[in-house]
Order: sequence, then C-alpha cells, then structure tokens
Amino acid sequence: MKSLYEQVYESLKQEIIAAKYKPGDRVPSEKELSDAFQVSRITSKKALEKLMNEGYVYRQRGKGTFVSESTSEGGRRTDKPLFGLIVTTFDDSFGSGLIAAIERAADERCLFILKCSLGDPKREERIVKELLDYGVDGLIVFPAQAEHYSSEILRMVVDEFPLVLIDRSFKGVAATSVSTANEEAAKTGIDYLFELGHEQIGVLAPDNFETTTIEDRLDGIVEAFAEKQVVVSRDLWCSTLKSTLPTPLGSKEADIESIKTHLKEHPQITALFALEYNIAVLAKTAVEQLGLSVPEDISVLCFDSPPWNELEWNVTHLKQQEAELGTLAVERLLNMYYDETGFEKDRLSAELVIGATTANVKVKHPSS
Repeated sequence: MKSLYEQVYESLKQEIIAAKYKPGDRVPSEKELSDAFQVSRITSKKALEKLMNEGYVYRQRGKGTFVSESTSEGGRRTDKPLFGLIVTTFDDSFGSGLIAAIERAADERCLFILKCSLGDPKREERIVKELLDYGVDGLIVFPAQAEHYSSEILRMVVDEFPLVLIDRSFKGVAATSVSTANEEAAKTGIDYLFELGHEQIGVLAPDNFETTTIEDRLDGIVEAFAEKQVVVSRDLWCSTLKSTLPTPLGSKEADIESIKTHLKEHPQITALFALEYNIAVLAKTAVEQLGLSVPEDISVLCFDSPPWNELEWNVTHLKQQEAELGTLAVERLLNMYYDETGFEKDRLSAELVIGATTANVKVKHPSS
C-alpha cells in the first residue's frame, strides 16, 4: 500500500496530466491538500515537493505552487531548496565549527535558516513549527537536551519529512542521525588513562545524562573498565552539574563547589574524565582551589576543546570531527530531499588529542 504522501502525489499528478490544472495554474496549497485528503501539512508538503522534484510544478514563495510549462532537465527542480538549521547554542568547543561546515557544504546547492533553541525543548518545538509553517524543505536539528522526544520531530519522522538529527539519536525511532561514535570515543579516553596508570577515575557528567550522547559515553566508560577487568566504582561519578546546560539551572560557583566536595569525599581519585569541555574548565578550577595541581595531582580529560584555548590551556581531549559531521548532515538531508536515500545512522570516530592536562599517575608514598 502506498504511503499517504504518495497517494496525494499520484492524485494531483493525474489531475495535472489530465489538464485539470494547466501550465501556469496554481495548484492547491499544502493546507488545502491537507484538508481535502485529511492528512497532515507535512504529508501534503512532501507530495508537492515530489511533484517539484519531477518538474510538474514550481513554487513562488509567498504566492503558491504552479504547474510548470515543461519538466526541468533531469526531472529535477531548478531552484535551491530552503532548509532550517536548529542548534542549541553557539559554542567554540563544539558547535561553531559544525555550523561553518554546514554553510560550506550548502554553498550553491541549498539555503539555510539558522535558529537557536538555547537548549529549551519548548522553544525548540516552537521554532520547528515556525520553520515548517514558513515552508522549509527539510531540517537539520541539534535536539535540545531533553529526556522526552519533541512531538514535532516525531511527527516529521512518521511523515517521512527530510530531517537529520545532529549529535543525538532517538532510541526506537527511525530518524536519520549523524553523530560521533561516543561509546567508542569514551572507551578510547579511559584506555588512555589506564595506560598512564589511572584506575581511580572520577567521571563528571551534566545533570541531563539521559540524552543518548551522554548515555553512550557512560556506556563506553563501563565497557573500558570491563575489558581491563577493573571494577567500576560509580561512587566516583558526579552527575549533578547544571551550569553547563544551554539554559543554566545552576551557577558555575555551585558546580565548582560540588566538584570540590566530590574530590574531598573521594581523595583516591587520580584522574577526572569530564564528558563536556565546559565541565573540564570547572574541574580545573576546583582542583586548584583545593591547593592541588593539574596534571601533577589530578589528570583531566574531556570531550572537545576550543581551538583558541590551545594557547592558554592545552587540555587532553577527544576531538569530534565537526567538519565531517556538518558536511555529512547536509549530504544526508539533500539525499532525503531528492528521495535518493531513506533512514541512515552515521557514527564518526573521534581523535584523542594529548595535551598538558594528563600525566602518569602520581605514586603516593606512605608517610613515614
């Protein structure tokens, strides 16, 4: 049985072929088709897009969709598709390079409207609705760090609307996504700390650890310990940090105090693995306020690092392939738009960049 959008597409196509709609005539709008066929706006939009891709109709923004004089060369529309790009924030450690890569990959092939959700699920859902109402042809979304899936995103997946998720995947939902192989990357980080002799490793995670990104990193840590046949002590994990979230729920000072308290309660810790760069910055401050040094007393490892920071604090980190992630996201979206591919799930490896914040474990001699 054909999908809903294909049924709408076939019906309108036959009406055009039968000359019910002649060249230059305006065909029903997305809303009109939605009402007539009792389908969603996304479904009717996808039907019109398929007709545009095959050259039967063309769109004039603000005026409507019209029957073409003839099909375009190769059966493809000649105007550039307009996509939406929704990010949580603009961050030098991870995000700005991604946006730059998307802009380069889009050059001469498509256009993007950039919006920022600030990590607020409600704001994200409102932005999605606004972009869909405006008439974008597809979306790349860096989802807000929320426990529950956006209803708008789920609706797009069901309606097969061109959608690519960045740095997230929805478990049990067949949405195309492009992200880092976070489990593998975290395992690489722990393996490196083991090579330096660290086994008492504290893990610092944001309060919203339910996201697939953080969950995968924690799974990678557990797997690395299991392979080394070393017992994972979750007591050494601290996952109550709030100030690094896109929409802060706490203060940096409060998080620094939390890390200091954690280190005092667990003096056996010799290394800290921060699952985000901004947490690593807080960890360094906490260590120094306790009168200790990085890496002499405690090593620090994290995900990502701003390029400019290498001149000031060359932190050992797992570098995600921002350029490759952004480029691949655009390719996947364009392929979906032109009906060339379906559901894809890409995972790219991260690179371990050794800086000045990790060292061999410090041997603690018994006091005489």
